[in-house]
Amino acid sequence: MRKKILVTGGDGRFASILKQHNKNLNLFFCSKKELNILDLKSIKKKLKEIKPKIILHCASLSRPMSIHEKDIRKSIDINIIGTSNLVKACFNDNIKIIYFSTGYVYEGKKGNYTEKDSVKPFNNYGLSKLGGECAVSMYQNSLILRITMTEKPFAHKSAFTNLKSNFMFHEDLVRILPKLLNEKGIINVGGKSQSIYDFAKKYAPKIKKAKAKKNIKMPLNQTMNIGKLNSIV
Repeated sequence: MRKKILVTGGDGRFASILKQHNKNLNLFFCSKKELNILDLKSIKKKLKEIKPKIILHCASLSRPMSIHEKDIRKSIDINIIGTSNLVKACFNDNIKIIYFSTGYVYEGKKGNYTEKDSVKPFNNYGLSKLGGECAVSMYQNSLILRITMTEKPFAHKSAFTNLKSNFMFHEDLVRILPKLLNEKGIINVGGKSQSIYDFAKKYAPKIKKAKAKKNIKMPLNQTMNIGKLNSIV
């Protein structure tokens, strides 16, 4: 029998793609209304109902990035406290939790970060996701995916030529996700290390070039080493 997998953030962007393109997993999608990660009673009720072996924790506060500066209470509640609540519930029933984190936990200056490198988030979003990582890391039956992904098609009319990353599309992660379910620890997840412009122009040939300036408060080499990922998939 296929393992039951509960997906938080079931009405989010990634979950919508997962529903469309992955029919081979036994997935149960839970919206915020169905499972409130800030309410332990709500979590326990849904776990008792579904009895999952794995929780795929996709629910988070991400964009706009400014929300993490303007409303730190909301950022802390959803990304840190909500994740901690899920970990506590998983611990009670020995359920595996797979946490969707971000490459933004790295400093983003030297690039080619491995999973063993020190972390130093460059904005509050990265700090909030790292806070969630801390709770997940305390629980052995867990997997942290530090992901760099975006929507398809590329949403912007221009892309930075001097900012490097590991962008991949949601669909790319959906394709490889089944191969990661049995892993534990931390895995960097993304595509080829390249400029945002080089990534985008393959799918949007008419995209315009842009330069990331220092005042955007974004480090210019956010690339991760994805050797561990490649060895698995």
